[in-house]
Amino acid sequence: MASSAFAIRPYAIFFPFSLSPSKTSNSSSYSVKALNLALSSTPDSDHYGPALRRGQRPTPSDAGCYAPECDQSSNFDRSSFSRTFNIAALRIPASDCSTLEDRLRGHLLNWPRIRNIARVPGDDIEPDIRNLLRNAEGDGGQRLVSLAQRAGSISDNKTVAMNPVLYREKLAKEFNCRGFLKFRNLARMSRPKKKKKKNKRAEGEGVRVKDREQKKEYAVVEVTGESEVKEDDMSGLLGADFRSGRWRGSTRLLLLDERLADKALQELPEAVKAVLKGGDLPCKLPVCELIRCQLTLFYNYWHMDEVLETLLPESIVVPTGFETVGHIAHLNLGEEHLPYKKLIAQVVLDKNWPKIQTVVNKIDAIQNDYRTMQLEILAGNHSLVTTVVENGIKFLVDLAKVYWNSRLATERQRLVRSFTSSDVVCDVFSGVGPITISAAKKVKYVYANDLNPHAVEYLERNVILNKLDRKIEAFNMDGRRFIESLFSSQRSYPITQVIMNLPNDAVEFLDSFRGIFRRRARADSCNLPRIHIYGFSKALNPEFDFHERINMALCETVIDVKIYRVRLVAPGKWMLCASFILPKNVAFEQPILEGEGKEQV
Repeated sequence: MASSAFAIRPYAIFFPFSLSPSKTSNSSSYSVKALNLALSSTPDSDHYGPALRRGQRPTPSDAGCYAPECDQSSNFDRSSFSRTFNIAALRIPASDCSTLEDRLRGHLLNWPRIRNIARVPGDDIEPDIRNLLRNAEGDGGQRLVSLAQRAGSISDNKTVAMNPVLYREKLAKEFNCRGFLKFRNLARMSRPKKKKKKNKRAEGEGVRVKDREQKKEYAVVEVTGESEVKEDDMSGLLGADFRSGRWRGSTRLLLLDERLADKALQELPEAVKAVLKGGDLPCKLPVCELIRCQLTLFYNYWHMDEVLETLLPESIVVPTGFETVGHIAHLNLGEEHLPYKKLIAQVVLDKNWPKIQTVVNKIDAIQNDYRTMQLEILAGNHSLVTTVVENGIKFLVDLAKVYWNSRLATERQRLVRSFTSSDVVCDVFSGVGPITISAAKKVKYVYANDLNPHAVEYLERNVILNKLDRKIEAFNMDGRRFIESLFSSQRSYPITQVIMNLPNDAVEFLDSFRGIFRRRARADSCNLPRIHIYGFSKALNPEFDFHERINMALCETVIDVKIYRVRLVAPGKWMLCASFILPKNVAFEQPILEGEGKEQV
């Protein structure tokens, strides 16, 4: 495995000589011994910690590798991912758990998501029954044994058993409802009826793996090695949930390191021996014993990458990332993943439920004017309408009709931070309003536009949802026409910021700003808007390439331009944001008449 190869490489650098028998110095012989020791201990590192390739399966199953034809239904045996590990544990009093956990931190299990302190049935008991114990140490005592014998209709010292009526009244005074587990009539009198479970298990039968999966449990600890000393059976008094044998007080299991599972008492670390003997501890433990346990990890424990690595063939790279849009997980699978797309989607749904309820895959690139994506629903419900919360703002989105990109949340927040409270924003390609609504909470007024009528519909819904209908005005028209009509009309709020978030085609709309102020008087005090335009570039110098394209679109050299790299959308393809003030020569440009052009020629 990768870990063993990683352990060998450092020694290959320090010891380039041959390891064959020859005359070597003492230092080299010590180095060879160290190398041999490392090589011999390398396999142990491969068998430590939780892993699907290790452990034993509770029940034999054929589920391990799936062929493409098995992916049609996306159903697989989740119980086949259960793994059991043999470990050792210390049974200690519940009151001393925290102290001993800190003391033995280096010798404990310390596995991810697994607590070092475990509880098993029978560790706790009700306070009313605890009062019957003779002393505080909880050794059981003859009084509890006598009551257990009477509960089974066995006479004490060969005397006549207590009258059932008197014994029932005594139980009613001294016990709570847990003491009535074996007395059905008293149980009905003491507590209301409970609803019957559909899948009722027989007494004494262990919890099955499928039941564990239905309860969304990911780990369980079971005691496999108990003391061989025959003790009194308290199940008749305390109920079937309590383990047989003499109860010794409220206890817990302190899970030890996996490498100590098969160690004898003499081979345990000194710190663990000290706890068992109770030598240098601050207080003598009333109960402390070494027991053998079995830790079972279910399907819900394993990470999504580990499950997919087991299900998919070794030649296929495991997909690790996806985009989240509300309750929808948006995958972008390659061609090699398509035969297993439903299987991958089901694992993604299982490992992210209930946050993710629908898994979709992008079929083709965005090629239409509305920037909508062709999506295929792979798992979960078939609703693509979701609610997205971004920076505390709610957005209603329908991925089948509108465009949304959650990866631009940081960029949108950066852009809005550059605005002031006196700004008036013009969002030429607003979509459902991620920048429009975020800016409206800060600026004075916002004009928003989009060509997609469905996007404008959801924009208006989001405006009302966030109670910003007095600060936003929505339009549904072409971007070039929107720019010309907005700047040519006499608006009560002069525009100070223009956002053009259409990276693929936004540069082509810059010619709309040529001569937008030609009808106004040319004055130095005129406030020109600041334009924030987005675009893509595959050049070696993307900033220079994007700047040149802006100059060509405006037919003017823009001097003060701030270009920011947003993100790398593909290998060698950058998404950029350029911010600049519209040049005065472009804003007040006059149209060239045909006659004037001929005279100049």
